[in-house]
Amino acid sequence: MADEFLTSLTARRDCDAVAGARIANQAPMDNNIRFEILSSVAGDVEARADCGGADPRQIAQAAIAFVESLTAQNPSIEMIRVRGRSDAIEALIRGAAAQAVEGQAGTVDLLPSLVWQLPQRWLIDAGLRPYPELRVIQYGRPHPIRPPKPRGTLYRRRIPWLDRELSFRAATEDDADLLHEWMNRPRVAEVWDEAGPIEHHRAYLQGLLADPHVLPLIGALDDRPIGWFEVYYAAENRLGPHYACEDWDRGWHVAIGDESCRGAAHVAAWLPSLMHFMFLDEPRTRRIVGEPRADHAQQINNLTRSGFATIGTVDFAHKRAALVMLTRDRFFRDHLWAPGAAEASLVRTPRFR
Repeated sequence: MADEFLTSLTARRDCDAVAGARIANQAPMDNNIRFEILSSVAGDVEARADCGGADPRQIAQAAIAFVESLTAQNPSIEMIRVRGRSDAIEALIRGAAAQAVEGQAGTVDLLPSLVWQLPQRWLIDAGLRPYPELRVIQYGRPHPIRPPKPRGTLYRRRIPWLDRELSFRAATEDDADLLHEWMNRPRVAEVWDEAGPIEHHRAYLQGLLADPHVLPLIGALDDRPIGWFEVYYAAENRLGPHYACEDWDRGWHVAIGDESCRGAAHVAAWLPSLMHFMFLDEPRTRRIVGEPRADHAQQINNLTRSGFATIGTVDFAHKRAALVMLTRDRFFRDHLWAPGAAEASLVRTPRFR
């Protein structure tokens, strides 16, 4: 994993906000749908839904947006209890993964750990998910047939601490010039070792586009390209044979080409968003893996503070790598889309329901 990007990750100090500063008295969604916050105490929010007979799908979408607005920066909110009319409550149960509250009619709990797994707010086109599964053997490695490469913008998320929109789009052959520029920058070239003429980068990009197990992406802020991302299925990758790889494990490489988008605040934006994209993009992906240099203590420490665990070492021809892993359960249960959530989860008081 190419990780020249990871500076000292003080994202919680730099980016997080206290709950009270993020929760307004009312949070309007549109002319017909409104979620009014009644109280907020110790990680629990009480709210009332006034949906005015709106379409159930719109109600669900508004509820997901409401949860995002409260929890994008605040990992401590574990439950949002919502009261409303029966039609609104039914829409939340069916479309926003709301949990009925036993013995309390007209009341449901919205759990951020569930809501952030719903793809419709962040994925541009949910497409055919999950893709039908049929195992094959290629190059001596068994794995499922991979879905066709998607096109265009795949994921969008508003980053409140930057006040900008982060997106990932599928790379195309037209991105060769951009890849050429970034890979020839000294800082990137030192890690990636892909500096060279434009012909080299055209061939490199064409190889990725033709490879079913790799998805090259362009990351952007407000549609301005900032970095190069490669998402891959581990089973067909060089990493797969070195551990007990599962069919849907995915890994990633990244190079941040825009020098103005380095540092903790930006890492706290694109790193969890990339993990979020991978978990949403393939609902059978339970684990995300990486291979940073084993002797890069700061880099591994920063990944640990982002929720990754080091589970071993791997020897490649060009480096000894640490094998790091992030599980779906860890990401969503501990709200790792929010800055500082991984560290906060280790000291949070246990809660039992």
